[in-house]
Amino acid sequence: MFDSLEVMLKVLVQLQPVEARVRQRSLDLAKQIARAADSVVLNLGEGRLRCDGDKRRHYEFAAGSASELTAALRVALIRGYVEPQLVDAVEPLLDRVRAMLYKLTRPTRPPRA
Repeated sequence: MFDSLEVMLKVLVQLQPVEARVRQRSLDLAKQIARAADSVVLNLGEGRLRCDGDKRRHYEFAAGSASELTAALRVALIRGYVEPQLVDAVEPLLDRVRAMLYKLTRPTRPPRA
């Protein structure tokens, strides 16, 4: 099992009511939320079976999409499309995914001699 992928799939489940609520007010923003979330999942899934730099590139794409998702959720809050408690329910898991992606994309350094 690949933890970051599994946690992100849980984020998708928690995003369903958020996306549905945003969709009532802004179809474009709801689609963007769905695309960004799907991109995180798909790049994690693809990256896990890649090698070296190609693997890291997919994780970097996933990290970028996670950041985009966070920004889209903030826009939805600012515009009043969704209640804060719905986004607050998603944030802990999404934050965990972002932390995992940080570790996956951070350059590896050779050990000090």
